[in-house]
Amino acid sequence: MSLLSTKSIAAVAIVAAAGGWFAAQSSSGAFGREPRFPQLTMDQLTPAQRPVGEKIMKVSSVGIGGPYNPMIRSPEMAQRMYDLLDYLRWHTSVPTRLNEFAILIQGRLWRSQVEWYAHYPLAIKAGLSEQVAADLKANKRPEGMKPDEAAVYDFCMELSTKQAVSDETFARAKAVLGDQGVVDLTTLTGTYVTVAMLLSMAEESVPPGKEPPFKPGER
Repeated sequence: MSLLSTKSIAAVAIVAAAGGWFAAQSSSGAFGREPRFPQLTMDQLTPAQRPVGEKIMKVSSVGIGGPYNPMIRSPEMAQRMYDLLDYLRWHTSVPTRLNEFAILIQGRLWRSQVEWYAHYPLAIKAGLSEQVAADLKANKRPEGMKPDEAAVYDFCMELSTKQAVSDETFARAKAVLGDQGVVDLTTLTGTYVTVAMLLSMAEESVPPGKEPPFKPGER
């Protein structure tokens, strides 16, 4: 099946699922008080917001919920971020399994409920081992990683926690991904920090009735 066909089929399911997300959103928000950004629906979008909202609905597993709910308040920024995410998700030089793994790494570092909720099934579908994902979620260095996964894990963790990458780690990542891949992976990592920040700032959470991936008190 072509990527275009896969995206088209996924878009139908996403739009349907998004309707459920919007319908189920609580007026009291995830923190027991009024939400910082009440969930918008497509009918509420302004003329400036609607074009990017329609694009988001075709590719986002949470519709215009999650990070898109605060993001779309700045429609020009949202359009530019959409274009960047479109490249980083669908056109990057990094293989999908490694790309989704890198997103999960940031989701775990930030304990981002929505990032993990949205990208865990995509990572598993792309071929990431459930055990690798479970170890990552438990805040452990995953056992049983493939060599390319270990290279991505070490690269992302060093860059995120040490604000530097050792020569050895850089060389392993470059051997797996090449020059373009290393740049794409770095940009993906930084972009999903931004996504996690938007989610945290806006106090966005998983859809009502769904279990948050990270429990209170977990480290």
